[in-house]
Amino acid sequence: MPSLTLQPGKLYHVYNRGNNRELLFYKPENYRYFLVKMRQYVSPHVRILAWCLMPNHFHLLLATPDDFNSPAYSQALRTWLSSYTRAIQRQECRTGSLFQQHTRAKELDTEQYASICFCYIHQNPLRAGLARNAQQWVWSSYPDYAGLRAGTLCDFAAARELLNLPDEPAEIGRFILQTLPDDVATDLF
Repeated sequence: MPSLTLQPGKLYHVYNRGNNRELLFYKPENYRYFLVKMRQYVSPHVRILAWCLMPNHFHLLLATPDDFNSPAYSQALRTWLSSYTRAIQRQECRTGSLFQQHTRAKELDTEQYASICFCYIHQNPLRAGLARNAQQWVWSSYPDYAGLRAGTLCDFAAARELLNLPDEPAEIGRFILQTLPDDVATDLF
Protein backbone atom coordinates (compact mmCIF):
# COMPACT_ATOMS: atom_id res chain seq x y z
CA MET A 1 0.00 0.00 0.00
CA PRO A 2 1.63 3.31 -1.00
CA SER A 3 1.94 6.04 1.57
CA LEU A 4 -0.83 8.56 1.82
CA THR A 5 0.67 11.98 1.37
CA LEU A 6 -1.27 14.16 3.76
CA GLN A 7 -0.10 17.67 4.53
CA PRO A 8 0.08 19.49 7.88
CA GLY A 9 -2.80 21.75 8.90
CA LYS A 10 -5.40 20.27 6.54
CA LEU A 11 -8.72 18.44 6.72
CA TYR A 12 -9.21 15.08 5.01
CA HIS A 13 -11.94 12.57 4.28
CA VAL A 14 -10.18 9.21 4.65
CA TYR A 15 -11.95 6.03 3.60
CA ASN A 16 -11.53 2.46 2.49
CA ARG A 17 -13.76 -0.53 1.86
CA GLY A 18 -13.59 -4.27 1.88
CA ASN A 19 -11.79 -5.91 -1.01
CA ASN A 20 -14.40 -6.75 -3.66
CA ARG A 21 -16.82 -4.81 -1.42
CA GLU A 22 -16.86 -7.71 1.02
CA LEU A 23 -17.62 -7.35 4.72
CA LEU A 24 -15.08 -5.80 7.05
CA PHE A 25 -17.14 -6.32 10.20
CA TYR A 26 -18.86 -9.63 10.95
CA LYS A 27 -20.04 -9.03 14.50
CA PRO A 28 -20.15 -6.20 17.07
CA GLU A 29 -16.82 -7.25 18.59
CA ASN A 30 -15.17 -6.54 15.23
CA TYR A 31 -16.39 -2.95 15.21
CA ARG A 32 -15.14 -2.47 18.78
CA TYR A 33 -11.74 -3.99 18.03
CA PHE A 34 -11.36 -1.75 14.94
CA LEU A 35 -12.07 1.32 17.08
CA VAL A 36 -9.58 0.23 19.74
CA LYS A 37 -6.93 -0.17 17.06
CA MET A 38 -7.89 3.17 15.51
CA ARG A 39 -7.37 4.88 18.88
CA GLN A 40 -4.05 3.10 19.29
CA TYR A 41 -2.59 3.77 15.84
CA VAL A 42 -4.40 6.74 14.25
CA SER A 43 -5.23 9.05 17.17
CA PRO A 44 -1.61 9.83 18.10
CA HIS A 45 -1.02 11.34 14.64
CA VAL A 46 -4.19 13.25 13.76
CA ARG A 47 -7.30 14.76 15.30
CA ILE A 48 -10.31 12.60 14.53
CA LEU A 49 -13.30 14.86 13.90
CA ALA A 50 -15.84 12.25 12.78
CA TRP A 51 -16.03 8.56 11.99
CA CYS A 52 -18.49 5.98 10.73
CA LEU A 53 -18.01 2.24 10.36
CA MET A 54 -20.25 0.50 7.86
CA PRO A 55 -20.41 -3.26 7.30
CA ASN A 56 -18.09 -3.10 4.29
CA HIS A 57 -16.33 0.29 4.55
CA PHE A 58 -15.33 3.11 6.86
CA HIS A 59 -15.15 6.90 6.78
CA LEU A 60 -13.01 9.25 8.84
CA LEU A 61 -12.84 13.03 8.91
CA LEU A 62 -9.36 13.96 10.08
CA ALA A 63 -7.46 17.15 10.83
CA THR A 64 -3.70 17.01 10.55
CA PRO A 65 -1.80 19.08 13.13
CA ASP A 66 0.77 21.69 12.10
CA ASP A 67 3.59 19.34 13.14
CA PHE A 68 2.10 16.41 11.22
CA ASN A 69 4.53 13.62 10.28
CA SER A 70 3.11 12.03 7.13
CA PRO A 71 5.51 9.02 6.99
CA ALA A 72 4.78 8.13 10.64
CA TYR A 73 1.03 8.44 10.01
CA SER A 74 1.24 6.28 6.88
CA GLN A 75 3.08 3.59 8.82
CA ALA A 76 0.52 3.76 11.64
CA LEU A 77 -2.33 3.46 9.10
CA ARG A 78 -0.72 0.38 7.55
CA THR A 79 -0.17 -1.19 10.98
CA TRP A 80 -3.76 -0.43 12.01
CA LEU A 81 -5.35 -2.00 8.94
CA SER A 82 -2.98 -4.97 8.77
CA SER A 83 -3.44 -5.82 12.47
CA TYR A 84 -7.21 -5.71 11.99
CA THR A 85 -6.89 -7.83 8.84
CA ARG A 86 -4.91 -10.50 10.71
CA ALA A 87 -7.57 -10.66 13.43
CA ILE A 88 -10.38 -11.10 10.88
CA GLN A 89 -8.38 -13.69 8.94
CA ARG A 90 -8.00 -15.75 12.13
CA GLN A 91 -11.65 -15.27 13.10
CA GLU A 92 -13.09 -16.10 9.67
CA CYS A 93 -10.46 -18.69 8.63
CA ARG A 94 -9.68 -16.73 5.51
CA THR A 95 -6.63 -15.50 3.64
CA GLY A 96 -5.90 -12.64 1.31
CA SER A 97 -6.67 -8.95 1.33
CA LEU A 98 -9.43 -7.68 3.54
CA PHE A 99 -9.25 -4.03 2.43
CA GLN A 100 -8.97 -2.52 -1.01
CA GLN A 101 -5.34 -1.89 -1.83
CA HIS A 102 -5.37 1.86 -1.35
CA THR A 103 -6.86 3.82 1.51
CA ARG A 104 -8.06 7.06 -0.02
CA ALA A 105 -7.81 10.57 1.35
CA LYS A 106 -9.54 13.56 -0.16
CA GLU A 107 -8.54 17.01 1.04
CA LEU A 108 -11.47 19.13 2.19
CA ASP A 109 -10.28 22.58 1.21
CA THR A 110 -13.15 24.75 2.44
CA GLU A 111 -15.13 24.88 5.68
CA GLN A 112 -18.35 24.31 3.73
CA TYR A 113 -16.92 21.25 1.99
CA ALA A 114 -15.69 19.87 5.34
CA SER A 115 -19.07 20.51 6.98
CA ILE A 116 -20.87 18.67 4.19
CA CYS A 117 -18.45 15.75 4.60
CA PHE A 118 -19.08 15.76 8.37
CA CYS A 119 -22.83 15.45 7.76
CA TYR A 120 -22.39 12.91 4.97
CA ILE A 121 -20.27 10.62 7.16
CA HIS A 122 -22.92 10.61 9.87
CA GLN A 123 -25.80 10.17 7.42
CA ASN A 124 -24.14 7.22 5.69
CA PRO A 125 -26.04 4.49 7.65
CA LEU A 126 -29.35 6.24 6.85
CA ARG A 127 -28.53 6.54 3.15
CA ALA A 128 -27.60 2.83 3.09
CA GLY A 129 -30.85 1.83 4.83
CA LEU A 130 -29.04 0.35 7.84
CA ALA A 131 -30.92 2.53 10.32
CA ARG A 132 -34.13 4.56 10.34
CA ASN A 133 -32.54 7.32 12.40
CA ALA A 134 -28.95 8.30 13.19
CA GLN A 135 -29.31 7.40 16.88
CA GLN A 136 -29.77 3.73 15.97
CA TRP A 137 -26.36 3.38 14.34
CA VAL A 138 -23.89 3.10 17.21
CA TRP A 139 -20.88 2.61 14.93
CA SER A 140 -20.41 6.31 14.22
CA SER A 141 -19.58 9.44 16.15
CA TYR A 142 -23.15 10.75 15.74
CA PRO A 143 -24.29 9.57 19.22
CA ASP A 144 -21.31 11.40 20.74
CA TYR A 145 -22.05 14.68 18.98
CA ALA A 146 -25.78 14.41 19.72
CA GLY A 147 -25.04 14.01 23.45
CA LEU A 148 -26.32 10.41 23.57
CA ARG A 149 -22.98 8.84 24.44
CA ALA A 150 -19.81 10.13 26.10
CA GLY A 151 -17.33 9.02 23.45
CA THR A 152 -13.75 10.19 23.59
CA LEU A 153 -12.38 9.24 20.18
CA CYS A 154 -13.25 12.54 18.47
CA ASP A 155 -11.65 15.88 19.19
CA PHE A 156 -14.90 17.77 19.74
CA ALA A 157 -13.26 21.14 20.40
CA ALA A 158 -11.31 20.96 17.15
CA ALA A 159 -14.43 19.90 15.23
CA ARG A 160 -16.45 22.81 16.64
CA GLU A 161 -13.69 25.24 15.74
CA LEU A 162 -12.73 23.89 12.31
CA LEU A 163 -16.27 23.11 11.12
CA ASN A 164 -18.05 25.98 12.89
CA LEU A 165 -20.41 23.55 14.62
CA PRO A 166 -23.10 24.67 17.06
CA ASP A 167 -22.29 24.42 20.77
CA GLU A 168 -25.25 22.37 21.99
CA PRO A 169 -25.46 18.63 21.26
CA ALA A 170 -29.11 18.84 20.15
CA GLU A 171 -28.18 21.59 17.68
CA ILE A 172 -25.29 19.53 16.36
CA GLY A 173 -27.63 16.55 15.96
CA ARG A 174 -29.98 18.68 13.86
CA PHE A 175 -27.06 20.17 11.91
CA ILE A 176 -25.80 16.67 11.01
CA LEU A 177 -29.20 15.63 9.71
CA GLN A 178 -29.62 18.59 7.37
CA THR A 179 -30.61 17.78 3.81
CA LEU A 180 -27.62 17.22 1.57
CA PRO A 181 -27.61 17.31 -2.23
CA ASP A 182 -28.30 13.94 -3.86
CA ASP A 183 -24.96 14.04 -5.67
CA VAL A 184 -22.94 14.83 -2.52
CA ALA A 185 -20.97 11.57 -2.75
CA THR A 186 -19.59 12.63 -6.13
CA ASP A 187 -17.80 15.55 -4.49
CA LEU A 188 -16.48 13.55 -1.53
CA PHE A 189 -14.82 10.66 -3.38
